[in-house]
Amino acid sequence: MALSREEIKNSYPLPVYNYRVEIDGTAVSFAKVSGLSMSYETTTYKQSQTEGGKVGPVVMHMPSQPSNATVTLEKGLVTADSMTNLYEWIQSVQLNQVDKKDIYVRLLDEAGSAIISWKVSNAFPTKLDAPSFDANGNDVAVETMELMADAVMVEVL
Repeated sequence: MALSREEIKNSYPLPVYNYRVEIDGTAVSFAKVSGLSMSYETTTYKQSQTEGGKVGPVVMHMPSQPSNATVTLEKGLVTADSMTNLYEWIQSVQLNQVDKKDIYVRLLDEAGSAIISWKVSNAFPTKLDAPSFDANGNDVAVETMELMADAVMVEVL
């Protein structure tokens, strides 16, 4: 029995190539985004227990503070001015005038509508890697920017 278009749409995973990155509400093209992870540090509590005839410590692990996120953005170099704002952003760190920004990474369906969104809160650049140069190669010049953020939150739309 053949599946209908609607059944396929609802039961098949979304492809990872159809996404949009927004920095300060402006869409910026990136070839690759990684590091969208949420994690929590844990705290260990130890108690003495004498109930039920058992003697000895009871160990409990509980979540505590959220861990900071490190997000990596990769972009091919182009001659347009699209990278100028990113260069100015990382250079502001040198002047101790860092501007923390919220970044949204939205996974899109085939119609271009956002299905799920990751919000990277209070991000600022910590590293910018220039492309590797090779006279024998014909690869695209790709630079990498790493961001430190307070948290990554997921929103299903």
